[in-house]
Amino acid sequence: MKGECLCGEIKFEIEGELPNFYQCHCSLCRKATGSASNTATFVKADSFRWHSGQSKISTFQKPTGYRNDFCSVCGSLVPNQLRDTELVWVPAGLLNDETVSQISIHLHLSSSASWASESDGCVRLDGGPDSFESLNQVLQKPSR
Repeated sequence: MKGECLCGEIKFEIEGELPNFYQCHCSLCRKATGSASNTATFVKADSFRWHSGQSKISTFQKPTGYRNDFCSVCGSLVPNQLRDTELVWVPAGLLNDETVSQISIHLHLSSSASWASESDGCVRLDGGPDSFESLNQVLQKPSR
């Protein structure tokens, strides 16, 4: 399984079977991703290999130990080894290849964003909108 950041500067590979994913809904993961949750998995360090771009990795760490490694060019979160373990945290969105892995657990649901609940009535498109104007028109309509 190969993966890379948004700009392609940082590339990596995971050998063997990829574990299932988790989604974390805590406030730290929401802020780090700018979205409702963070989808990721853990792989054994001996099955993870960097291909390029390690010199482009920057790190942000809170005093509590919460850590984000990210590409200094495009800002994508990138894998990092979990402190004092043989596990590497891998953001699922960086993976290039198809996988049978699925989300198998949701974490910190008690701190989920109030707007993050699934809505059966929302517009669903197979691709992007025709224009930003058409997207804005949908966004301006009252929710059910």
